[in-house]
Amino acid sequence: MNDLGLDKHQRFLQQAISIATENVNRGGGPYGAVIVKAGAVIAGSGNRVTDNLDPTAHAEVMTIRLACQALGDFQLDGCILYSSCEPCPMCLGAIYWARLDQVYFAANRFDAAHAGFDDSFIYNELDKPALQRRIRMQQLTMDDAGMPFNAWHANANKVRY
Repeated sequence: MNDLGLDKHQRFLQQAISIATENVNRGGGPYGAVIVKAGAVIAGSGNRVTDNLDPTAHAEVMTIRLACQALGDFQLDGCILYSSCEPCPMCLGAIYWARLDQVYFAANRFDAAHAGFDDSFIYNELDKPALQRRIRMQQLTMDDAGMPFNAWHANANKVRY
């Protein structure tokens, strides 16, 4: 555990839960998140999937987007995410790409499934070869498939992420 202390973690997590509850009261989904850096909240959001007509607008993703804008960086080193629920596979990917230091969550994926938000099928899909997934995915052989990666390696001004 870092130096914030359990009480402070619980207070930040309570903020995420409050955002989630307010979001439901406004007609949105039951999820909320906040990101904290150096003991201060720098971003927070509820789930915006139905408001934004965007299936990727989960609370964690929205909060990551806001935090990156607030900090002027695409990586969130030194930041902690507090989420009202265990992040789904998509949000988990975003958390790793954003390089967050730590995540605290209240409800877990089984609580979410009980409420009708079951993402277990996605976890199951991740272990399957592409051709066996529910949504057909097939790699096509292209002579220039490596061209973007070659351009990346050759670019002396690239910003690594």
